[in-house]
Amino acid sequence: MHVIVDLCVVPLGVGVSVSTYVAKCQQVIEEAGLKFSLHAYGTNIEGEYDAVFATIRRCHEEIHAMGAPRITTTIKLGSRTDRTQTMQDKLDSVRNKQAGGG
Repeated sequence: MHVIVDLCVVPLGVGVSVSTYVAKCQQVIEEAGLKFSLHAYGTNIEGEYDAVFATIRRCHEEIHAMGAPRITTTIKLGSRTDRTQTMQDKLDSVRNKQAGGG
């Protein structure tokens, strides 16, 4: 099953800045070969369900290995059975409507 996930991983107990941990998670996602897009408060990821969730698990493992004693993660997940849809398709649809398209 193809999914699009909005992922926000927040290590706790590591201080105020978490960008080093976010960078590690981005590296894990990249190495998994998944399509992703970093944004200000998380990352959008698309791919097959099992691959995406294995990658999220790996992010947790790596961040814990870096010394984070706790992690809180928010996941929003979308899937469709009526047609295939990518992250880019969703963006293009909105931009088309902004431009006055149907």
